[in-house]
Parts: sequence; structure tokens; C-alpha cells
Amino acid sequence: MRLPLLALLARGPAHGYELKQDLEQMLGSAYPQPNVGQIYVTLGRLEKTGLIEGEDVEQSSRPNKKVYHLTDAGREALSAWFEETEDEPRVRDEFFMKLALAPQSGLADQIALINRQRRQYLTTMRTLSKLAATEDRDNRIAHLLIEGAMLHLQADLDWLERCQEELEELE
Repeated sequence: MRLPLLALLARGPAHGYELKQDLEQMLGSAYPQPNVGQIYVTLGRLEKTGLIEGEDVEQSSRPNKKVYHLTDAGREALSAWFEETEDEPRVRDEFFMKLALAPQSGLADQIALINRQRRQYLTTMRTLSKLAATEDRDNRIAHLLIEGAMLHLQADLDWLERCQEELEELE
């Protein structure tokens, strides 16, 4: 949550609830909705590390609010984040560990694990399809997020099929 908040603050000062709303609006309903408490805790940590600064702003009929802005150090951290590539493959996959260890444990059948996981992926895919149908058509970012998740799920389903074929050949 740290770097996405910095990215939102790069466009200008904002308070925590405003940042939460911006994230929700931009990412749509497919992305897990951020908890406002988590956002304020993260903003506090970013302020302590000098990546943002907060300023109390008086409000006449409401409690004061704290508006945050990006510091030069925050802008540098954000620039570095945008320069980094995400190249780590999903080698630490919890399901694959279950699949690999099932025969040794004697507590689970590999094909049953694959079938259960396949059902879960298909259920998630149906849920994402419904979200895509209800999401605002103008929110391209949310639609790209949903499409990316569905493409990953399809790749996972293809991989499960490959695992099942390999395991059935071994029997």
C-alpha cells in the first residue's frame, strides 16, 4: 500500500479518506477495497520515514483533517519503484506445495486436489465475469485489472490440466 499511496500523492496533496476513495474509484470492485485504518497507519509510517509530510488543516464544522504531500525523498522512492521490473515467477505457489507433498503425506489425493483447485478457479472466473459486467465501462483501469486476473486464471487452469495429464501418465 505504501507505493500506491505515494503515487496518488504525486499528483497533489490529499487526506487519507480521499486517497481511499481515489483507489476504490480507479481500481473498481475487483480489487480488494483498502481499509481506511490501514491507509492512515501507512500514511503515518510514510511520514515517519520522511517520504511524505502531513499538515493539519482546520475545518469550521468538523474536526481538523491532515493533508499529506509528497517530499523529494518520496518522489525519489516512487521513481525508483516505477523503474523496477516485476520479474519473479510464481515459484512459491501454495497449491503446488500441496500437490508435491500430497503423496508423501498420504492425506490427500493429487487429482482430487487439482479438481478442487480447478473448481475454485472457475468460481473465481465467474465472479470476475460478473464484476466486469457491472463495472463502469469508462473505468479502463478496473477492466484491465479484471482482464489480467482472468488471463492469469486461464493460464492457471491450463497448468492444472497439464499437471493432471502428467500425473495420470505416471499412474
